[in-house]
Amino acid sequence: MNAYDTADSDDHPLLSRLIKVGLFLLAQGIAVMLVAFLALLVSFGASWSATTEQASLLQPGEARSGSLLLKEDGATTEAIRLGTDIDITVSGPTLRARVTQAFRNPSKDWVEATYVYPLAAGGAVDTLKMVIGDRVIVGDIKERQQARVIYEEARRTGQKAALTEQERPNIFTNSVANIGPGETVLVQIEYQEPVRQVGNEYSLRLPLVVGPRYNPAPIIQSVDFRKDGSGWGAATSDPVPDRERISPPVLDPAKHAPVNPTSITVRLQAGFALGEVTSHHHNVKTESPDNMTRVVTLADGAVPADRDFELTWKPAAENAPSVGLFREHLGDADYLLAFVTPPSAEQAAQKPLPREVVFVIDNSGSMGGTSIVQAKASLLYALGRLQPNDRFNVIRFDDTMDVLFPASVPADAAHVGEATSFVGALQARGGTEMVPAMRAALTDRLGDTGMVRQVVFLTDGAIGNEQQLFDAITTMRGRSRVFMVGIGSAPNTYLMTRAAELGRGAFTHIGSTEQVEERMRGLFAKLENPAVTGLTARFSEANADVTPAIIPDVYRDEPLVLAARLDKLAGSLEIKGRVGDRPWSVTLPLQNAAEGKGLSKLWARRKIADAEVARTLREMTPEASDKAILALALDHQIVTRLTSLVAVDKTPSRPEGEPLKLSELPINLPAGWDFEKVFGERPHLTPTQLHERHADARNQPATRRPMPAAPDAIRLPKTATSAELKMIAGFILIVLALILFVFNRRRTLLTDAA
Repeated sequence: MNAYDTADSDDHPLLSRLIKVGLFLLAQGIAVMLVAFLALLVSFGASWSATTEQASLLQPGEARSGSLLLKEDGATTEAIRLGTDIDITVSGPTLRARVTQAFRNPSKDWVEATYVYPLAAGGAVDTLKMVIGDRVIVGDIKERQQARVIYEEARRTGQKAALTEQERPNIFTNSVANIGPGETVLVQIEYQEPVRQVGNEYSLRLPLVVGPRYNPAPIIQSVDFRKDGSGWGAATSDPVPDRERISPPVLDPAKHAPVNPTSITVRLQAGFALGEVTSHHHNVKTESPDNMTRVVTLADGAVPADRDFELTWKPAAENAPSVGLFREHLGDADYLLAFVTPPSAEQAAQKPLPREVVFVIDNSGSMGGTSIVQAKASLLYALGRLQPNDRFNVIRFDDTMDVLFPASVPADAAHVGEATSFVGALQARGGTEMVPAMRAALTDRLGDTGMVRQVVFLTDGAIGNEQQLFDAITTMRGRSRVFMVGIGSAPNTYLMTRAAELGRGAFTHIGSTEQVEERMRGLFAKLENPAVTGLTARFSEANADVTPAIIPDVYRDEPLVLAARLDKLAGSLEIKGRVGDRPWSVTLPLQNAAEGKGLSKLWARRKIADAEVARTLREMTPEASDKAILALALDHQIVTRLTSLVAVDKTPSRPEGEPLKLSELPINLPAGWDFEKVFGERPHLTPTQLHERHADARNQPATRRPMPAAPDAIRLPKTATSAELKMIAGFILIVLALILFVFNRRRTLLTDAA
């Protein structure tokens, strides 16, 4: 018993000590976990604060996975989405397009959506419909300010409304007010456009994306003096006063999935037996109901709107028809559309005139990616086509400019070789100061030496100050002829066609490297052969209002296209001109004209373009030009810079007092463009830290000013907080806690052992 009692009494103190050690270890473990948790909480707190700040800085253009995010009280919600369906019917020389945009609101808020989108520069927009459920509201043409007032009033009172406005002849804006939670509103516009013909090929071009525009800083100032006679006033200037309206937010393709899925259907009824039908930039499937009809759809279904859609077709016979005559009777007038392709001049017996060719290449940021590759390949091809008796020069520009030679030089092997090296070294970077380059190209240093002077301008035309370029051409063109070469997946065709018209030249487009040789060969056919000049049109019996008012020269394989308003469809149309040094004429009996569609709209649209050109040439005052444009637009019900389409649902839908949020829909970056080249380097560099690059082969630095920041380019969260330091501190606390735990455990064990 005594032995047992002694042993029992000895075991109790050991058990007690073990319990104490266990409790101590448990407490230490809990302490370590608490310290670690607090350290991580501090670190996560910094991360949460950064995330919250980033959320508060998200703009409508900074959407994820093809959606748009709206901000409210520091949080973001998914908002409006857009899809587009385009249906085109080609009827002989014209096409009718219907563009349906679906604005869907998956959020819980009432929203207003605005969307900037492109259309063909020669199209006449005349119809707006808004579809809500089973209700269809048809829009009306109003003066622009009046239409805006009607829309704003409907917006304020909670009525659904749609407004279509022209920002440029090829850029439009749709605004849709009071889209309710979960609702889908369809906005449908329609326009009429002529088919384009070059040689044996007919084509249509459907712009799908507005390329980001470079908008230069103000240069010319306008002064407004106070009326108090103090002599003081304010100077204001902006070459692009509507820059906000033509600069939608652009998604960075490296961070965001493409938006605006677009489906396209073309019903092609050419009026003659069709041969080859080709889509140059999209995969398509084609059905053939008969030999004169094709139905073309996208083979991949809906595709992102990130490049223009181009469709070309050729007749089954070897040669395309050289003459076309179509009419439309509307009201008390007949409208006529005539196509005539003059014969090509035979050059075998005469030696071509020597030429002075000035090549201008755009190497600005928007030309990054595949565009600069296409432009350089095109220019290198052109240099290889020069003849020994030609003279030439090369100008490159971004927001700086280099002229290769002080004046044009002979096209010998040495000079062409130097130019080839110069072009090969070009890289895309910087802004797009196009006007100084055009002025330099039009500066005629040789004078009238009997040489034909031509300017070949390669660019995507991604600028907002188009009118400044037109003014420069008008002022300085002299004996020069300007040939525009549009580069890339989404060129500014309005700028190209108008610049070529004012420069008495022609326009061609190169959308891929595969098209370089074919399209440049066609351009050189125009450059190397005489134009049809001195063109006139005379109607034998009818009184006619013909457009264009001044008939331009026509180049090889180009048809002369005339539109006219007649008091009666009688007699004939006689066209005269000179092909090279020989007279040429053709007579078209009007009774042979076939029925056409939408010709009155096309005539009115071309008359409006005439008024705009006359204003640029200072043949009309701004007031007279605006008066003529407004009258034509209201008479023929088409959208212009002075008129808009507005549709209003008479029934209010947004409850009174419910807030309305603005949702500015983003667009895709055009295919082949380099986001960093357009908007600057991504977050790790500021504009002032961008490395200089030397664009010329001689590797001489060019003076450069910082690029203007593009609106809504990249908005960075202000994450310059102490988050990193706090995470390090948290890690140190965890290590110290572990050291303390090991030390205390070791001391306990030593105490127990003692």
